[in-house]
Amino acid sequence: MNSKILNSMGIGNVDPMIFILVLLVFCIGLLIWLILTNSKLKKITQKYERFMQGKNLESMEELLMERFDEMNKMLDDTADNTQNIKALFENMEETVQKTGIVKYDAFHEMGGKLSFALAMLNGKNNGFVINAMHSREGCYTYIKEIINGESYIPLGTEEKQALNQALGREGAVALSN
Repeated sequence: MNSKILNSMGIGNVDPMIFILVLLVFCIGLLIWLILTNSKLKKITQKYERFMQGKNLESMEELLMERFDEMNKMLDDTADNTQNIKALFENMEETVQKTGIVKYDAFHEMGGKLSFALAMLNGKNNGFVINAMHSREGCYTYIKEIINGESYIPLGTEEKQALNQALGREGAVALSN
């Protein structure tokens, strides 16, 4: 069977039934694609309707503006928190952060190691060493200033040990008898 349309397309030799079958397969493919697209569109429409349920354009705009305001407030709060944390760290450098204590028997007669040397330093290794020496007559307390981990007044053995403990130096844990 000769067809002017098929001849004009350059496929006049092709059996018209094959041509019809190819078109039928193509139409079935398009129908399947249409059904899949329709089901996806239906799912999207359902999600949209659930999202928009009870809302109109004005209420959506209000909701979005509220969320933007909340985000701006969170950004402001984050900036405030960052400044507060910096201030806390600066203040912490001045607080006592390192300690060392050595108990000892100052006069070798009392027993019980009632005397002690206590070193207390801040983050910059500034602070003091307190030495409390206990005897039968009473308790004598001395304090020596520590600047940058050093004392300008000579330290006793126990005071040096307490300072080394606070500074985390080697041999700091040894107690004297």
